[in-house]
Amino acid sequence: MGGILDGYRVGGHFDEMFEPDGSVRPHCAGLHRRLSELGRDAFLHRQRIADLTFVQHGVTFTVYGDDRGTEKSFPFDLIPRVLTAAEWISIESGLAQRLRALNCFLHDVYHDQKILKDRVVPRSLALGAAHYRPEFHGANPPGGVYVHVAGSDLIRDRHGRFMVLEDNLRTPSGVSYMLENRSVLTRIMPSLFRGLRVRPVSDYSAHLSELLRSLAPRTVDDPVIVLLTPGPFNSAYFEHAFLAQQLGIELVEGRDLVVIDNHVYMKTTKGPRRVDVVYRRIDDDFLDPLVFRPDSMLGCTGLVNAYRAGNVALANSIGTGVADDKAVYAYVPAMIRYYLSEEPILPNVETFLGSDPSHLSHILSNLDRLVVKAANESGGYGMLMGPASTREEREDFRNRVIANPRNYIAQPLIELSQSPTFVDGNVEGRHVDLRPFVLCHPDGRVVVVPGGLTRVALRRGSYVVNSSQGGGSKDTWVLEGDGDAGA
Repeated sequence: MGGILDGYRVGGHFDEMFEPDGSVRPHCAGLHRRLSELGRDAFLHRQRIADLTFVQHGVTFTVYGDDRGTEKSFPFDLIPRVLTAAEWISIESGLAQRLRALNCFLHDVYHDQKILKDRVVPRSLALGAAHYRPEFHGANPPGGVYVHVAGSDLIRDRHGRFMVLEDNLRTPSGVSYMLENRSVLTRIMPSLFRGLRVRPVSDYSAHLSELLRSLAPRTVDDPVIVLLTPGPFNSAYFEHAFLAQQLGIELVEGRDLVVIDNHVYMKTTKGPRRVDVVYRRIDDDFLDPLVFRPDSMLGCTGLVNAYRAGNVALANSIGTGVADDKAVYAYVPAMIRYYLSEEPILPNVETFLGSDPSHLSHILSNLDRLVVKAANESGGYGMLMGPASTREEREDFRNRVIANPRNYIAQPLIELSQSPTFVDGNVEGRHVDLRPFVLCHPDGRVVVVPGGLTRVALRRGSYVVNSSQGGGSKDTWVLEGDGDAGA
């Protein structure tokens, strides 16, 4: 290997590149050979170029509360993670199935609530979710689709089985990093791709553009689409600006929009211009001060009334947060059976609900063995990693769970798969997850981009992959066909 993988240890986890005996997995053989052609110094030089490229391109994220500054360059590892065609077929089918069921659930919970009446999902759990929006009961989004863009998080356990860890259905982020990872790796290490049949991810923007255009309420040749951002201080602002540029649409803040007679207009130097579709990256709470938080300075006054009147489309629709509540997540397999009459293709992680008295007792008795999460936190916040926690941390969470059991779930610690990662001049195994991006059209078509964002826990032994907690990312390769990558 020219030294780059010398001394690499597979360990006791499922390894994305190596078999338990240390031999290379057949589908990684081509990548393994390409890496063998690079010496350690050559690889380190390319890694430095990649790091510099990300800085120059402004590929950043925000970490709040860091004394060293909030704006961080996104760590990128040059060794890609490779998935077989067969693995991807299962992932693609499972995610499409899941999103269809979740959209059915959202339509049902805001209309007839049959799943609640049939006691498949507890009424109190769904209607008590922090992001359930009773104001939108009876509302009908275009085509009946609530979630147009989803980013469910997948993990692989020690047996190599993919499982869904959680769903992100409000304003899922990370797709810009997926696109930048592929772009940078292609330019800096084109030799890795030589002779390998890796499916492209670059058509994501075209798919998203087609989807957004299809939502326009007016029949016009060129509907006006805008991306609504909270502004440059938001943690995902790089992504907002990146996507607006990729889609060829205007990046706007709430102050750039005005509602007149229940129609949304964008302020321009040539006067107001009517807006047809808002790809919003602002949570419901801040979208419109007339309906939600009256102190919000981020949204647009009157936007919700224009949406209710059918004069503007929103992606994603309002109220989707009830379906990515971590407690509601536990019932997605039941939703699939209820709405689709199918067995789930991708399983959930076993989940214990604080709202269930028997589950609550189990959680409180096993805080040292479980991962406890707040139902509506993200980014790795509001979480107790039980096996790595102190007595004081467990006692703190015990008090939190007892005070508000509905707001907490617990799961066993899944030993995430590991992938070879270049860290501090050496290649070592680091734990990874996968966030594929899924698009749902009003006509029912579901598009899953072949790849996704592989997030890496860069700290040795850590299971927390979030960028805000010190994580990085990798390019994700999905291979064409069933053979060896470049054999």
